[in-house]
Amino acid sequence: MDLARSPLALPFPEIPPIDGVTVRVARARYKEWDRADLTFIELAEGTSVAGVFTKNVCCSSEVKIGRESVAGGTARAIIVNAGNSNAFTGYRGREAVEQIMAQVAGHLACSKEQVLVSSTGVIGVPLPKDKARDGVEAALMAEPCGWEEAADTIGTTDTFAKGAHASAMVGDTRIELGGIIKGSGMIAPDMATMLGYIFTDAAVEPVFLQTLLSDINTRTFSCITVDGDTSTSDTVLVCATGKAGHAPIASVDDPGADAFAAALEDVCRSLAQLVVRDGEGAQKFISISVSGAVSDESARRIGLAIGNSPLVKTAIAGGDANWGRVVMAVGKAGEPADRDRLSIGFGGHWAARDGQPVADYDEAPVAKHLAGQDIDIAVDIGLGDGRATIWTCDLTHGYIDINADYRS
Repeated sequence: MDLARSPLALPFPEIPPIDGVTVRVARARYKEWDRADLTFIELAEGTSVAGVFTKNVCCSSEVKIGRESVAGGTARAIIVNAGNSNAFTGYRGREAVEQIMAQVAGHLACSKEQVLVSSTGVIGVPLPKDKARDGVEAALMAEPCGWEEAADTIGTTDTFAKGAHASAMVGDTRIELGGIIKGSGMIAPDMATMLGYIFTDAAVEPVFLQTLLSDINTRTFSCITVDGDTSTSDTVLVCATGKAGHAPIASVDDPGADAFAAALEDVCRSLAQLVVRDGEGAQKFISISVSGAVSDESARRIGLAIGNSPLVKTAIAGGDANWGRVVMAVGKAGEPADRDRLSIGFGGHWAARDGQPVADYDEAPVAKHLAGQDIDIAVDIGLGDGRATIWTCDLTHGYIDINADYRS
């Protein structure tokens, strides 16, 4: 499938090398395409790891095994296969994952539990063990590559490479964070709906790293949606090599903990938004700010109800300021709301306040705003202090075109 670059694409950033991380790619040829489709990321001994995984109950063996491996707290390698999700493939799928883990573990002289495997692509086709074996062997012997090449390699229907970078000071030590991500369709987070990998040279204890990622996830990866569908394979991993040399961060009270957490959240937010910007068929990037809810979680659920609404998304695609569709979505969310306190606006202009249309509402500036690529929707529930921001995209015929031909 030859896809045009998303009009919402952003340039790939400059991501410096992360001490303790080496990236290589190879061609396993999981599909009939002329591109690298297997990524091997080697991690220094003692690297801490944390992860969040899909809650889809039909998840892949990669996810099931990955949860167990992340619980161990350390990792030495990550393998990412593109073109085959290896989900819904029974014992044959698990055998393929265990084969990869054993092969890489033998090469690195580590335990197989320290090798994390992810796969993305078509569901229901067992990962070919012969292609996986040859692909891994080629990757182990390949020359190291850059972050952008790795970001390209993990993609499927992605139209551009996605990466993010941040830095922070831990005492007198500068630490770096870099991340890559893939995701374009089947995006409706129930934790995180994509494959994302974030690396840092900071020293962070595994338990605290997991606490941070789980918390940050609720405000970033779990606040995006493209199409309302949660994948079977989704994984986001954070790996901290400790090579920066500062004292390990083990709690919020440790020096540098706040700075590191802020930088990690910045990278997670950037990566999450890039997935939406590459939403299948997307022409507009939509930010939905919900305030006045009874809690932050209630605000998030209301925002997702709006962001997942085909009626809202198609209205935005057509440049139609149909705020009645937003009212509908708020009402169906199953969260506390009061029609007579509800306010809705577009691009900084209120269309409805306190449950009724604004008396002197002028749709001209709203129409101008909706003609652009970056759309802002504001919703004030009027009941409390809860707030959240959701990011989504419009729904166009391009989404149908991509997904009708996905397996070809």
